[in-house]
Amino acid sequence: MRAWTAPEVPRLDRVAEQPGLRLFDTARRQLVPAGPPPAEGRPARFYVCGITPYDATHIGHANTYVSFDLLNRVWRDAGLEVVYVQNVTDVDDPLLERAEATGVDWQQLAADQTELFRTDMTALNVIPPAYYVGAVESVSEVIALIADLQAKGAIYAVDDAEYPDLYFSQDSDAAFGSLSHLDEEEALSIFAERGGDPDRPGKKNPLDCLVWRLQRPGEPGWESPFGVGRPGWHIECTAIALNRIGAGFDVQAGGSDLIFPHHEMCASEGRVATGEPFAQVYAHSGMVGLDGEKMSKSKGNLVLVSRLRTSGVDPMAIRLALLAQHYRDDWMWTDEVLTAATQRLDRWREAVRLDAGLNADDVVTAIRAALANDLNAPAALAAVDGWAGASTVIDGDDTEAPSLVARAVDALLGVRL
Repeated sequence: MRAWTAPEVPRLDRVAEQPGLRLFDTARRQLVPAGPPPAEGRPARFYVCGITPYDATHIGHANTYVSFDLLNRVWRDAGLEVVYVQNVTDVDDPLLERAEATGVDWQQLAADQTELFRTDMTALNVIPPAYYVGAVESVSEVIALIADLQAKGAIYAVDDAEYPDLYFSQDSDAAFGSLSHLDEEEALSIFAERGGDPDRPGKKNPLDCLVWRLQRPGEPGWESPFGVGRPGWHIECTAIALNRIGAGFDVQAGGSDLIFPHHEMCASEGRVATGEPFAQVYAHSGMVGLDGEKMSKSKGNLVLVSRLRTSGVDPMAIRLALLAQHYRDDWMWTDEVLTAATQRLDRWREAVRLDAGLNADDVVTAIRAALANDLNAPAALAAVDGWAGASTVIDGDDTEAPSLVARAVDALLGVRL
């Protein structure tokens, strides 16, 4: 599957004392180094879970992909090669249900919404993944992974005469639960809310997750040694990641609603398959709400990037609105948030249009330091605010400063001025 067009990212001079990136690791519950030291000479590898292509692209989606676009930019700025992988869950129950409800072919719905997502990511200046992989195109990889896990005794068929679907046994992984740290009652409740089936008869453990769903009437299916069917949700990402960047990659990222069950299940399947950690760091962005409620497809209270763009909102203002929040925070989208971002964009553009400004070396240093400290975009924005505000009221004599700030803001924050 093709990704979107890569933006041109300005190059900045690197410095000897450039700070190393530290991210909050959900599993260890603390800030930890993220990515390889440049001296190791290996690429930084990360995986961000992609969309199920319907209702794309809402602000919650955009918040996640803009947040972890900063990760990509920080590593690149440090001189690292970056191998970024993202999936598209282009066959799954929610997509099929939406297709049936709207009378649209599920493949056409997935294709149209994926293209809209590409367009929105391009507008938001998000660097595309090196590998953009659909669930449909990775079915053979999923089948191979299930067979491997089956050989290791981690897969079983549920006791159901009509549909003996295959499940991954969490008991095969002694470290299951080490990412989310949930007790059993919490895990069961969240599992039921987020696509799991803890009450299905015939399962060995209520938290075991589906890896191969046998074909039901009217559903798509693919040939496999286990019968005609399709992949479960979690095994899709596990297979795609292992086949593109291998076990022990640097960061797995996504929204905080993926911590459990999705990322917990992926990590568990990956560990059992390889005997190694699935990822080194697990990073999660906060949830975005609207009018005091969580923004979600089920509630129908989505703010779509495409609709904002169609109404004349500058995509860079949308990006700045997202960056004004720390990526791990839960927050509410409001008209005031967007208005403040639009005003900030205008102030920055006014400052970089000056013939000369105040020296900007300290600003670039401050942006780098802020982002290295758990992608602290609000602190980085504050540094640019200070420079822009001072440069428009004080006669600076550095003719290179406006250009340097514009390049740094583009390269590190992804905001085109």
